[in-house]
Amino acid sequence: MAAPIVSFSRNAAFIRGCSQLCRRTKRPLSRTACFSKCSKSLSTSVPVRHDYDLVVIGGGSGGLACSKEAAQLGARVLVLDYVDPSPRGSRWGLGGCCVNVGCIPKKLMHHAALLGHAIHDAKKYGWNVHVDPTIDWSTLTTVVQQHVKSLNWGHRVQLKDKQVDYQNAKGSLVDAHTVRMLSASGQETTVTGNNIVLAVGGRPKYPDIPGAMEYAITSDDLFMLDRPPGKTLVIGASYVSLECAGFLTGLGFPTTVMIRSLPLRGFDRQMADLVTDHMEGSGTRFLRQHVPMAIDKMDNGQLQVVWRDGNGQQGGDTFDTVMMAVGRFANTGTLGLDTVGVEWYSESGKVIGQVENPEQSSVPNIYAIGDILHGRPELTPVAIKAGRLLAHRLFAGTHEHMDYDKVPTTVFTPLEYGSVGLSEEAALERFGSENVEVYHAFYKPLEFYIPERDASQCYVKAVCKLDGDQEIVGLHFLGPNAGEVTQGFAVALRSGLTYQQMVSSVGIHPTCAEEVVKMGITKRSGLDPTVTGC
Repeated sequence: MAAPIVSFSRNAAFIRGCSQLCRRTKRPLSRTACFSKCSKSLSTSVPVRHDYDLVVIGGGSGGLACSKEAAQLGARVLVLDYVDPSPRGSRWGLGGCCVNVGCIPKKLMHHAALLGHAIHDAKKYGWNVHVDPTIDWSTLTTVVQQHVKSLNWGHRVQLKDKQVDYQNAKGSLVDAHTVRMLSASGQETTVTGNNIVLAVGGRPKYPDIPGAMEYAITSDDLFMLDRPPGKTLVIGASYVSLECAGFLTGLGFPTTVMIRSLPLRGFDRQMADLVTDHMEGSGTRFLRQHVPMAIDKMDNGQLQVVWRDGNGQQGGDTFDTVMMAVGRFANTGTLGLDTVGVEWYSESGKVIGQVENPEQSSVPNIYAIGDILHGRPELTPVAIKAGRLLAHRLFAGTHEHMDYDKVPTTVFTPLEYGSVGLSEEAALERFGSENVEVYHAFYKPLEFYIPERDASQCYVKAVCKLDGDQEIVGLHFLGPNAGEVTQGFAVALRSGLTYQQMVSSVGIHPTCAEEVVKMGITKRSGLDPTVTGC
């Protein structure tokens, strides 16, 4: 365990500064980075002995970003990370959900599916492709997991380079400054920190039906499944459900999605419907207004699923794989939040932040970032930025907080959906229909013409305030490379982009992104928004 150091009042450090040399750079510490013992220059401070300036519980994107940034600012930092195996026994290394069982393997498999589609297109472009492509699941999962493991190792190296201490141990709160560490071997020790950051992320939920825990997998298991999934049922309407179902269909596995109510709840409704329309047109089967009732394993190894439809009628089918994607819960159950008085929602397990300081819990020196923070987007870049800004507030005296408004995101379904800002429904509710103008267009990517691909769901719309130059409060793009298109426009929206500024811009031709700056037809007009020429 690291030797104890003395943490002083942050305000006193800022006021008086320090002439002591930084233990890492061997250069004088700046006024705002002084957090080491120095009784001469900080004689008015009351020393409190703690092992670390910062203890981070959770080694995902947010926790790692916060810990490395804090170390760069001169703080002594410890990161604790331990992954409980999934009910099916899947386990992984440092880096959290995004690296191991989320964004990274998902995007790689999504790209693998797009490559298969591109091979079909290539024939129309003159390529001599003599056989229809088939996927080797073992090769795909092997190369994906090799990349994931390289990222696991890279995170270990980065922590060591920045002199962040790391323990593969489960952390829980003993009091406001003490953390209990439980190692994989069962050894229990404690460590103290002046500040504690909770960044333990979330895990997939299972519905309370017979056979779910015993026989179904989740996204925690899919990317390292040791056999091809075969005929697959994906249960859930979340973006995780649709993304996984989309690439499984694209990889050649017969895939069905079971939805209880609305797909992509929380996203723009029109865009969500277009996403599922395209998926159905691409071969994914949908069971709408269905709920699972039971899963059982048959003698031949297949899974028998029984469900109930919206009319109360019972039905069923057999599948090789059943995947649950019915939502996630905050992984806070073993943190001991009640022990130290951290307020949280029992329904979701999420920590309640303060109004003026969203990442601060009800205990002043305990913070929460990432997916466990109530009411905030569950997105990797959000956790990373929030963690870095928190480190600067704690150890560099800054006052900048994470701005959770107009955060862009993309759903990596076969036809990608990028969005930033308000949905059309949210804008109408907030401003009233008489104060909202919606510009929109259906378009066809140039690349779709030769292979005669269906483009009836390629669509873009801007949700604007009606007054003045018409500030854009929401932008939605459905089409190829939606994430790449949306990112740049997200910067513009955060800078107050108006419709007049957007349409005064010159598009890059021929691209899909240019359709955003060419929109000139409003929903209010009732005119056909289909793009018919350059």
